[in-house]
Amino acid sequence: MKILFVCTGNTCRSPMAEGIFKRILSERSVKNIECSSAGLFAMTGDEATPEAIRAAEIFGADISDHRARRITSYILDETDKFVCMTPEHAASLSLYVPAEKLIVLDEGIPDPYGGDAEVYMLCANRIKSALVGQFEEITSEEKA
Repeated sequence: MKILFVCTGNTCRSPMAEGIFKRILSERSVKNIECSSAGLFAMTGDEATPEAIRAAEIFGADISDHRARRITSYILDETDKFVCMTPEHAASLSLYVPAEKLIVLDEGIPDPYGGDAEVYMLCANRIKSALVGQFEEITSEEKA
């Protein structure tokens, strides 16, 4: 199964979600799931923000090598489930993929971009809580 975490610029929320989720998968010894991230309006090659890197690190995820990428038709075709950071991201993707492939994380994760370290920590904590809380929904072959 291939899971894609989706946000706007792919420098904050979705890379943190990807890194934290990979950590959760590792802790649970789940081997049959691949995950990555992309942004609807990403500037390909941008690095994760320093604040996102530090926040993810506190949750055991190293996203220091992350480089942003924009969603392409190839990514849309190859992805089994899209975990969106906001309902608006899901609405945008619903034009291209079936609704049953879309999940909104925690009813929406606010964008920390431009915030300080505390804002990013709050965001990362909310992401981790939602990933744990929605783990079964995210990893199930069929949407709940």
